[in-house]
Amino acid sequence: MTDHALLLVNLGSPASTDVADVRRYLNQFLMDPYVVDLPWPLRRLLVSLILVKRPAQSAHAYASIWWEDGSPLVVLSKRLHEAMKSQWQHGPVELAMRYGEPSIETVLTRLAAQGIKQVTLAPLYPQFADSTTTTVIEEAKRAVREKSLGIRFAVLPPFYDQPEYLDALVDSARPYLAQDFDHLLLSFHGLPERHLHKLDPSGHCLKGADCCRTAAPEVVARCYRAQCLRSAEAFAARMGLRAEQWSVSFQSRLGRAKWIEPYTEARLDELAKQGVKKLLVMCPAFVADCIETLEEIGDRGREQFVEAGGESLQLVPCLNDHPSWVAALKTLSERAPLML
Repeated sequence: MTDHALLLVNLGSPASTDVADVRRYLNQFLMDPYVVDLPWPLRRLLVSLILVKRPAQSAHAYASIWWEDGSPLVVLSKRLHEAMKSQWQHGPVELAMRYGEPSIETVLTRLAAQGIKQVTLAPLYPQFADSTTTTVIEEAKRAVREKSLGIRFAVLPPFYDQPEYLDALVDSARPYLAQDFDHLLLSFHGLPERHLHKLDPSGHCLKGADCCRTAAPEVVARCYRAQCLRSAEAFAARMGLRAEQWSVSFQSRLGRAKWIEPYTEARLDELAKQGVKKLLVMCPAFVADCIETLEEIGDRGREQFVEAGGESLQLVPCLNDHPSWVAALKTLSERAPLML
């Protein structure tokens, strides 16, 4: 059977480090209502204000980590794409980006032209959020509906607690944790707290800092913070880490809204002041290294930690195209349920 395609979807990247390309990318990204969840007029006003200075700042950051063959996220996603071609035996394997190129619509249109009617859609995000998982699914549905492509989807659900994902994390990180270190910081991408609250009609997320530890399964299924904590705890348990050897934080804030705490920037200073000298940082919300890992943590985070009194910060690479992750993604994708 060769008519069931696998479509891997990652976030995306500017086409280049030119300010114009970065501005175009940021505009598409920030105007997504699942990312900046404000009414269109307010969202347009806010994004327009952000785009006054942010593109030049971001272009400088991208340039500092850009590889000879392009954006690290895109290059690494392509490597994963190539590795998955030999694993997925049911049809073609394609790669799309939610923002930038190749777009989800472009790839789905190409698959439909090949006669493909069944696609397993694989958003490459371990933990659920509207701003990642939902927007990918909705964009794929929009493209199929508006272009009358006649494609049905199976969808890879968030895999934050799946043994295959956790074992791949352990396999990829083990060489780094075998080194001498004082503390491991698991830094997840941040999210405005209102994104959690609006997905929790029970109000459980408003009950305090420990709410995620006692949340019911139906709340956890839609709670990004709870899923991050469960990923971290399961990873630490598999690695045999003691409670004092690791902690969790959230990075990449934008704007003045209250985001999930503790903030990574604050934790870097705190850990240095507590006497941590050799710090490891993992970013388990990302499956491919990108500007948030390489520049935000690997460059700026390292500089901040050393200035605060630490000696070294070692960024543990993301899963990228590690063989254990390739095998895990195959297994996870093959059992993805059909979306009716």
